[in-house]
Amino acid sequence: MAKRKTRRRFFNKENKWHLALKIILGCFLFSVFFVAAVFVYFAKDLPRPELFTEKPFVLPTKIYDSKGETLLYQIYGEEKRTVVSLDQISDNLEQAVLAAEDSNFYNHFGLDIEGIMRSVFKNIQTGTLNYGGSTLTQQLIRSSFLTLDKTASRKIKEIILSLELERRYSKDEILSFYLNQVPFGSNCYGVEAASQTFFNKPAADVSLEEAALLASLINGTTRFSPYGSHVDELYARRDYVLDRMVALKYITEDEANEAKEGKAEFAESTNPIKAPHFALYVREYLEDNYSDYFLQTKGLKVYTTLDWELQQAAETAIQNGVEHNKYYNAHNAGLVAIDPNTGEVLAMVGSANWYEAESYPEGCIPGKTCLFEPKLNVTVYGGGRQPGSSFKPFAYARAFKDGLTPDTIVWDVKTEFNPNCTSTSIEEKDQFDGDCYHPKNYTGDSSGPVTLREALAQSINVPAVKVLYLAGLSETIDLAKSMGITTLNQEPSWYGLSLVLGGGEVRLIDMVSAYGVFATEGYSIPPVFISKIEDSEGNIIEENNRTPKKVLDTQTARLINDVLSDNEARAPLFGWNSPLYFPGYDVAVKTGTTQEYKDAWTVGYTTSVVAGVWAGNNDGTLPDQKPGLVLASPIWNEFMQTALELYPSSEFNEPAPAETEKPALNGEIDEDDPHSILHYVDRFDPLGDEPEKPELNAQYTNWEEAVKAWITNNPGWVTTL
Repeated sequence: MAKRKTRRRFFNKENKWHLALKIILGCFLFSVFFVAAVFVYFAKDLPRPELFTEKPFVLPTKIYDSKGETLLYQIYGEEKRTVVSLDQISDNLEQAVLAAEDSNFYNHFGLDIEGIMRSVFKNIQTGTLNYGGSTLTQQLIRSSFLTLDKTASRKIKEIILSLELERRYSKDEILSFYLNQVPFGSNCYGVEAASQTFFNKPAADVSLEEAALLASLINGTTRFSPYGSHVDELYARRDYVLDRMVALKYITEDEANEAKEGKAEFAESTNPIKAPHFALYVREYLEDNYSDYFLQTKGLKVYTTLDWELQQAAETAIQNGVEHNKYYNAHNAGLVAIDPNTGEVLAMVGSANWYEAESYPEGCIPGKTCLFEPKLNVTVYGGGRQPGSSFKPFAYARAFKDGLTPDTIVWDVKTEFNPNCTSTSIEEKDQFDGDCYHPKNYTGDSSGPVTLREALAQSINVPAVKVLYLAGLSETIDLAKSMGITTLNQEPSWYGLSLVLGGGEVRLIDMVSAYGVFATEGYSIPPVFISKIEDSEGNIIEENNRTPKKVLDTQTARLINDVLSDNEARAPLFGWNSPLYFPGYDVAVKTGTTQEYKDAWTVGYTTSVVAGVWAGNNDGTLPDQKPGLVLASPIWNEFMQTALELYPSSEFNEPAPAETEKPALNGEIDEDDPHSILHYVDRFDPLGDEPEKPELNAQYTNWEEAVKAWITNNPGWVTTL
């Protein structure tokens, strides 16, 4: 009993607290020891200051064509680096860099706790990871001695080395290291090399605008490159930097506004490049997915999908076509060609001439007021563009999938499609007038009863809108997305029935990829730019292993191929020997022209290659009133002549016969009863009888009245069938 009592006294309340304190103290001391050990372990790797100016061993990344024979571009070739002291750097440039990258540089100890918390809050607000809290010191450590791998050990190294760097060196020394080391793109390291490369002047002489542009490049050496496809974003970043300089009282608001209105002249790029828009798009992918350190030291060989011979044909066709189109006030064009069976991008031309010496003429603001921007890749960037009638095949495909056929008849008559329209005269109103929507055909005429084959082949607008209604707006958008269109992300009601006439913005590369689904009879595969990547020892780092996915039934694809390759069906509008026709070849094609002739399109394909052309002006300036057939089709035709030689194709497979007879032949045609041929509006039973309660269908009255009005004005209409 005595022993048990002694044991209870030993574990009294006071002893428990003593034990707890010992455990806490032990844990604290262990933590301090552990942190110190980790700090010492990583701090030993802190380089001498002179190493910030030493040139690392470089094994450049080389980008080749598909055969590995033509070198398109080289990343991290000969480095350009000139070390200068702070007094040889413009105050504007120092201040611009601090404003853009680390305005609290002279107040923190290597880590900016306030900046980190602010970034975390912004990321939570936006639901992204776009905002970072790295200090200029951390950036210096990261870009100079660490990879960009997002691992815990790398981040620990970065923090510890940053703290140790701040302990060993003064702020001015660290700023000097940074300004002489930071990459600016185009193989430039440090402000002096960047100033000389981009502006042909020393860092001491750059203007305020030039300083803001150089500071902007640090945030994205590839994306904001003045030789790339995002020059408009570079200027937007410049304006942000200038605003930050005003907020920090480095400059006045008047000085900032004057700099924003300036037009810096960039020196021409000295880095040899072939197929520039394609090569730079590949470079952007590489720099988004691999660290600078990896691309700089592993000697990568990037084998792309580009066919160099076909690329040269594409560049020639674009240059010839745009030179001709200038007579119609259309100054730019782009072209993409894809192998529909593999998704491999065979050719890409993002502008009429990437090498244009006078890139941005007087008064041109990139992305806003430029007829022609040579560095902008219009096939993938530059904002979406409306495709005009080249979008129609998606709606027809959805309608064919639901049971309509190329022989189905609809009425091409002037029709009001908004049941809420209060207009009393379609003739007196524009196509869009208040709540009204009554599209007009390109010819301005109405054909009466037409087959869907005729309507699609001749690009007749009113039947296309009816087809979209019958197919379903949401269903058509879903089909287009499954086929490769990536931009139709608004609610379906936002587009409305005008979508079928090009009322939604798309990218040229998406349109070409989506048309490839028709060429492969229903199989989709996203565009592929790289076939494989090898390191210096021949080890495969990355390889294209994508497989096609079935997204459209075979019969529907064959029906679209049959209609779009039917030269006889389109001849009444386009002529028998238009640029869309290749005697002896099965070639399917569709043109597109947007409202007011703003954008011109031609997209077409064989079983082995699909190509698309856009023509117009970068800033949306209206060309003369010429359709896609005039501005885009000749370019497409010239390119396809070469493509047909290099990529032999087979004939399109015939679609299976329709299960029903041609609607016009179902029984006797009654001249007094237009219902003897199909024009009902029940999208769930378009081939059935007249709706029992037509008043429940929003379109019925408008469609019915339009047909009756046309028949009244066209007696003997049966003879048109």
